[in-house]
Amino acid sequence: MVDVSDPQIFPEDWTTALVLVAHPDDPEYGMAAAVARWTAQGKNVIYGLATSGEAGIAGMSPGTAGPVREEEQRRSAAVVGVDEVRFWGYPDSELRNTEELRTSVAKSLSRYDPDVVITLWGGPDWGNGVPNQSDHMEFTRAVAQVVADRDLRAFQTSPYPTLIVDVSGYVERAVESLAEHRQYLSVLDPQTPVIEQSRAQVASATGPRGEFRHAVGFQPLG
Repeated sequence: MVDVSDPQIFPEDWTTALVLVAHPDDPEYGMAAAVARWTAQGKNVIYGLATSGEAGIAGMSPGTAGPVREEEQRRSAAVVGVDEVRFWGYPDSELRNTEELRTSVAKSLSRYDPDVVITLWGGPDWGNGVPNQSDHMEFTRAVAQVVADRDLRAFQTSPYPTLIVDVSGYVERAVESLAEHRQYLSVLDPQTPVIEQSRAQVASATGPRGEFRHAVGFQPLG
């Protein structure tokens, strides 16, 4: 059983982080405030996304939604200081931990030679009974499998954190970053203004942990 009663400080003795996720908006729901802190420190953070999230906007065809979501992700990344965002072109909602996907992960690691790899939580639920998506779980397994045999530090966001990042002062930047997914969020919940949705989601991801009023939680991958 992982002891989450006394989380430690997330290591920051690194220069380049590769953030690998399944869809646009995945970084914004869990780690954008931490990314904003790191880039403000002068660290280099790169995003790699397996899909373009083309199945994510109800009523919009995948051919239309994919470019929309890619552009929203690029704008969102820029808000927190991320300049490079790559989309791998896998079909949304159909990710599987295949050799092909693992090869894509390996190629991304070789391209950027990061000091750390960060991905999204791959557990069966979000810690509150809400089930995780299959794409997330399959993708995180693929990342874990690839990094397992490498001398490389890797982490996932976690509802059961053993490591935390103090993001005090970066919460509003994370809100602005998520709000850049404007078309996606406006369809997801038409009754709630995008900025209100963003503020609520970021608040849930940056609550008090340990000694910090605002923190993002991670745990080692694997």
